[in-house]
Amino acid sequence: QVQLVESGGGSVQAGGSLRLSCAASGRTFRSYYMAWFRQAPGKEREFVAGLKSTGNNIYYADNSESGKGRFTISGDNAKNTVYLQMNRLKPEATAVYYCAAADPTDRGSRQQRDFASWGQGTQVTVSS
Repeated sequence: QVQLVESGGGSVQAGGSLRLSCAASGRTFRSYYMAWFRQAPGKEREFVAGLKSTGNNIYYADNSESGKGRFTISGDNAKNTVYLQMNRLKPEATAVYYCAAADPTDRGSRQQRDFASWGQGTQVTVSS
């Protein structure tokens, strides 16, 4: 089973950028469908973006920053790391961001229940 460790969170002002990293170990992330989720205070965890690098399949949440082009998911095979580049951040992006891995047959899924491996999360705080 793959182990996931997120990093790169922090506090930024609105309009700023952050790049989150998800370092995979134990297995290569190319063997999985990888995704970023986030959970804001008092809200349910929600899908942000997903990547199946074999085949270059990328998925973004609708009607959100990722769906509007401000977030970009990518992967670095050499570093066995998945990234989430977040630009033009708004206060509503404040949340704990989680990296997750699912069986590749669940490619495109946006459901938490399909992801068996999770990182510990990294806090992102955007101030106005």
